[in-house]
Amino acid sequence: MTEEIRFTLDGREVTAEAGETIWQAAKRAGVEIPHLCWLDAPGYRADGNCRACMVEVEGERTLAASCIRKPKDGMNVKTASERAAKARKMVFELLAADQPPQVRHPDPDSKFWKWAHELGVEGSRLPARERFTPDPSHAAIAVNLDACIQCNLCVRACREVQVNDVIGMALRGHEAKPVFDFDDPMGNSTCVACGECVQACPTGALYEKSLMDEQAQTRTVWPDKTVDSVCPYCGVGCQTKVSVKDNKIVQVDGREGPANENRLCVKGRFGFDYIRHPERLTTPLVRREDSPKRGDIQVDPRNPWEVFREATWEEALGRAAGGLRDIRDTHGGGALAGFGSAKGSNEEAYLFQKLVRQGFGTNNVDHCTRLCHASSVAALIEGIGSGGVTAPFTAVEDADCFIVIGARPEQNHPVAATYLKQAAKRGAKVIVIDPRGQELMRHASHPVRFKPGTDVALLNAMLHVIIEEKLYDEQYVQAHASGFEALKEKVAEFSPEAMAPVCGVEADYIREIARTYANAERAIIFWGMGISQHVHGTDNSRCLIALALTTGHVGRPGTGLHPLRGQNNVQGASDAGLIPMVFPDYQSVEDPDVRRRYEDAWGQPLDPNRGLTVVEIMDAIHEGEIRGMYILGENPAMSDPDQTHARAALAKLDHLVVQDIFLTETAWHADVVLPASAHAEKLGTYTNTNRQVQLGRPAVSPPGEARQDWELICEIARRIGLDWRYSGVPEVYEEMRALMPSLANIPWSRIEREGSVTYPADDEDEPGREILFGEGFPTKDGRGRIVPADLLPPDELPDADYPMVLTTGRLLEHWHTGAMTRRAGTLNDLEPEPVACMHPRDIERLGATAGESIRVETRRGAIDLTLRADRDVSAGMVFIPFCYGEAPANVLTNPQLDPFGKIPEFKFCAARVSRVPQAQAAE
Repeated sequence: MTEEIRFTLDGREVTAEAGETIWQAAKRAGVEIPHLCWLDAPGYRADGNCRACMVEVEGERTLAASCIRKPKDGMNVKTASERAAKARKMVFELLAADQPPQVRHPDPDSKFWKWAHELGVEGSRLPARERFTPDPSHAAIAVNLDACIQCNLCVRACREVQVNDVIGMALRGHEAKPVFDFDDPMGNSTCVACGECVQACPTGALYEKSLMDEQAQTRTVWPDKTVDSVCPYCGVGCQTKVSVKDNKIVQVDGREGPANENRLCVKGRFGFDYIRHPERLTTPLVRREDSPKRGDIQVDPRNPWEVFREATWEEALGRAAGGLRDIRDTHGGGALAGFGSAKGSNEEAYLFQKLVRQGFGTNNVDHCTRLCHASSVAALIEGIGSGGVTAPFTAVEDADCFIVIGARPEQNHPVAATYLKQAAKRGAKVIVIDPRGQELMRHASHPVRFKPGTDVALLNAMLHVIIEEKLYDEQYVQAHASGFEALKEKVAEFSPEAMAPVCGVEADYIREIARTYANAERAIIFWGMGISQHVHGTDNSRCLIALALTTGHVGRPGTGLHPLRGQNNVQGASDAGLIPMVFPDYQSVEDPDVRRRYEDAWGQPLDPNRGLTVVEIMDAIHEGEIRGMYILGENPAMSDPDQTHARAALAKLDHLVVQDIFLTETAWHADVVLPASAHAEKLGTYTNTNRQVQLGRPAVSPPGEARQDWELICEIARRIGLDWRYSGVPEVYEEMRALMPSLANIPWSRIEREGSVTYPADDEDEPGREILFGEGFPTKDGRGRIVPADLLPPDELPDADYPMVLTTGRLLEHWHTGAMTRRAGTLNDLEPEPVACMHPRDIERLGATAGESIRVETRRGAIDLTLRADRDVSAGMVFIPFCYGEAPANVLTNPQLDPFGKIPEFKFCAARVSRVPQAQAAE
């Protein structure tokens, strides 16, 4: 039972919980005490340096800072005594002396001015210090240190909350100031623009440029309204506060959601203006009859009129649905396919897969999970009976050890990375395994760089050590796992000594990391697409599952398996059935009982056969089997491997309908383009990587004639013969929930009320279960299944003609194919051009210089990019982000598939690099 402390506050008895400060107890009692250097938010500690929160404690000579002083039984505290009030007022007058006049202040509505006015301070009798020079060098954040009060909140925000270690305090006394790195201009520093310092700053010394004048010195924009929503980017699912002025987003702040606790990254905070980009689709388009399709076509989104013409909604919908209906009626449903989107809502994903299955009569429906974590899901369903994570990433707070393998959370899941870095600072053992170096290795107790494509060799060697040295949990294995003996037999040949030359990690170090993980009381494994995007991606995941099951590191706080999901709703879209082999909740389309349930619900027979996956659909188009497609919010012309092959397939279709917010590279090949709604313009639920179902609310209205995605899906459905009549998004959700056991006890009303609910939930009044499978697994026998993995090489190894390894991935500032982030001003300013990253030694061997143009070639094509030196890239490797349309990395990648997850091998293919002659590069 929590010990309560009773004390007197302003003449009345109040209680404080153990560990609470006077300020916190006063807040609970409804008493407001001024504060500046203390931020009442998760992750922040009190510093007590601004002295704005001083209170009088009876019997004590000096005043006490209430943000750090803890009460004691019988203490008598006065927050409004004359002595305390005068002291606080003097603090504010001293600080106001150095502030710019309020009318020219970076933020006239800042917390500082709010409290100053409340205390009756309008200015100062005291002389001002010498002014600092403004620093407008950063693309998104203005630095006006004239408004700085040296409260240290920005330092704590950067070092302790986000753990980026960019901001520090320099100099002493009157000259003290916050600095970036070695007192660099903010725009030239290593700042990652998470904006935590901006959100924390009580004066506006650090502030969003989007709210300021052209000189970035004075605030000029105040929002009309603020809407609670969620971030549209990665799978972390940060909750946001979206501020709007004149139907335009002007600011995004973090909200205290379960996955972010107010934190955001550069994309979530500053990547909002894409929705008002000049290239935004606002009217329906149809292809001109004198514009034949070509796989190599290039269309200017700002001037598409040589290829497309504007149409009415009636014409566009008639053409869109008519073409799909004609193919279905002439060639059968198997001649059609659909790609849905992991950026859309759960309701849109459910409706889309229902349309394809009920309306087209086929299971040829897929989305980008096929290109991200399909192999992880295949292994998880096989091994533990569920495709979701067994624990949220916040469970790392309870872990003694964690592994991060094949993931770069600081770039791809930056807010999740803050929890990992905080756990490292707390003392957890951190094992980071990656062929490339990464920032998280700076926090690792055990950084591990290994040869690309040798994951199974390394992981099986770790399993060998765990079994050989009897570090496995025998009781757990006996009670909860099958397949242990087969694993033991398989990994016997994978000794660290045998695998060290294969994976490039010393045998003793393999033993050390295996022992560290196995001997931990609580350990969790995180992985990303460096594990899944291989022809042996499912085997990689099987090894990770085997590590957890043999050691019993699953089902308890601080333990588990967590594939970090990529897109904001890839978990939800997968749950909702946007997959060719399963209905919602991963129920097999080949199971007669399952299929009968959906046939009863949807009122017609359904296809009993598995559908085709993303890459298989492209192959089927070339073979003449698929003739028409409906693509909603996906961009396979950029995201598919062997892009030339994919674009040629799209051009070959008899009929292609694309529904999107921009004229993407995929839309270049469309017959009909339907302008849709952006994330900030729609209502719906989204499920993040933690299995938290969250509500996204519309903050602005769509531009021009653009319409809601769910309404357009319903329009297509009705026009191909389905009698769909939904009153709105809540009704769609409730129909989906009725067919998905995972959403039991999570009605729409609960999500509206709570904003975020973790599934599964045992009761409507109970929180969802964050930690799963403590008592067993949702498999036929209730046991986890260990599946041994063999050592298979990547499909395409380097040789004399192509001597380097090409790997692809994302940048911090850009997301997926760049359709959104390349059109977000701040994000594109931060990373404006396509780059190829190589180790400085390889650059020297090439005779090249960082900054010049190079050509990267594989057996599928070639692209030109700017060369960047990067010591994190291993020698013999070249890394290319796949977000740049002018240099699309997926022209180069290998389409060979993992046989189980059907995921392409994006992370490994043979390549060669050459310099581009200067005259040619200039062209």
